[in-house]
Amino acid sequence: MNWKFWVKKEEKKKKHKSKVREWVDAITFAVIAATLIRWLIMEAFTIPTPSMEKSLLVGDFLFVSKFHYGTRTPKTPLQVPLTHQKIWMTNLPSYVDWIQLPQYRLPGISSVKHNDVVVFNVPGIAENNYGNPDKSTWIDYPIDLKTNYIKRCIGLPGDTLKIENRQVYINGKATENPDGMQFAYLVFSKNALSDRILSDQDISESHIVDRNANGAVQLMYITKAQVEALKKLSFITEVRPASNNPYRKFEPYTKGEIDNGIFPKDEELFPYNADWYGPIVMPKEGATIKINRATLDTYGDVITLYDHNENAVIKDGKLLIDGKEVTQYTFNQDYYFMMGDNRHNSLDSRYWGFVPEDHIVGKGFFIWLSLDPNKGIFSKIRWSRFFNLIE
Repeated sequence: MNWKFWVKKEEKKKKHKSKVREWVDAITFAVIAATLIRWLIMEAFTIPTPSMEKSLLVGDFLFVSKFHYGTRTPKTPLQVPLTHQKIWMTNLPSYVDWIQLPQYRLPGISSVKHNDVVVFNVPGIAENNYGNPDKSTWIDYPIDLKTNYIKRCIGLPGDTLKIENRQVYINGKATENPDGMQFAYLVFSKNALSDRILSDQDISESHIVDRNANGAVQLMYITKAQVEALKKLSFITEVRPASNNPYRKFEPYTKGEIDNGIFPKDEELFPYNADWYGPIVMPKEGATIKINRATLDTYGDVITLYDHNENAVIKDGKLLIDGKEVTQYTFNQDYYFMMGDNRHNSLDSRYWGFVPEDHIVGKGFFIWLSLDPNKGIFSKIRWSRFFNLIE
């Protein structure tokens, strides 16, 4: 029996963590916290291309909200945290697709609306391997690891979209155009515009397409306001609407003229181009279509690749599901039509088709940093863009 029960026992000395252990614990906690925030709430992105200028600039760093449309549950769990397709600064895959989970979307605070700036996983395998001509090496990424694109949502599920002479119409009504919307123009001048003049006019991209005794011709992607400002300069002789097609000497498209790269690919049924397009109807969950040549050309990839049909194929102009011919089809999810604000310098839905609902990542929220890649180190930061909301 312990007769000294009133005597306080000596506390065991706590072992102090080593510096290495403290650092390991801190880094582990930071990675887990950052991973959860990135998955549930917000993810950081940067703008690498000019497809959204002037709304978003090359060098803009932005946060994309996951909670607006609802966070997607992970589909590919076996991947290095805080990576996407590759391990940082290497060409090594950051994931293995041994396990592919069913994907769901948590409740959000809103749905995708017209003119929302949306980040999504681009659906097509060609777009996910853009710039790689060797098709034998193309990678078919899982949905949540496909390449991230950022565009403006132009068409919602069930909408009928049409473009007439560059103006977008939804369900027969002209849409409100973004303030920074740009198109291609040919600028004729007595001398090629210098970098200083281009900077003064806030023109970030210009290409000399011709020089002659009368001066120079430059292809520029600019807004209407910039067009009017250029016309006032004494050394500018003409500013003319153009296209982005060098094989046509950049002449504007006309109605009925075919652009070979446009979607859908049937030129006989769909003589479309970037400026004269449609009408085309967005697939909507629960909507039923008849199966024929036109609908298979338009929605064939949707049905066979993205609408969660395991055994759907198109053979000899017929749609077969589980080996049986189908004469009508009902869509299993919603689809969207995305376009860049830099309308003649954007690879978007006009070229590769619809964006499935399960490919939507989130809504562009605000810019937290902006660096001009064309400026020197002391003038690189665009201070005026800090914490600008994305509209």
